[in-house]
Amino acid sequence: MTEILYNGRCPICSAEIAHYSARAAATGADLQFTDLNTAPLQDWGISADQAIRRLHARQDGQIVSGFPAFLLIWQALPRWRWLAKLVALPGLRHAVGLVYDRLAAPILYRLHLRREAKKA
Repeated sequence: MTEILYNGRCPICSAEIAHYSARAAATGADLQFTDLNTAPLQDWGISADQAIRRLHARQDGQIVSGFPAFLLIWQALPRWRWLAKLVALPGLRHAVGLVYDRLAAPILYRLHLRREAKKA
């Protein structure tokens, strides 16, 4: 089983995970989705801030973060396997990983911080 740790307070993340969760349920994919806001993060060995900054996955006791976590989701879902194969190609994997690490994840993190500041 692959467990995915995501930010349930992020509307973009929640929408994407809801899609993956529905596909996993429909296909019997061995994925479990856990909202980091209700998870015991000490079991993951990361702080709340680290958890919020990126998507995380745990498979066979090994934790991966960022783009590799998305790969695990896509590899488990039949309609997404083609994308996993495509973006796993050596040059493309590196480029997509950089886009996630340098652009997507930081933007989502900053948006999260803004939303949380407005609540306070």
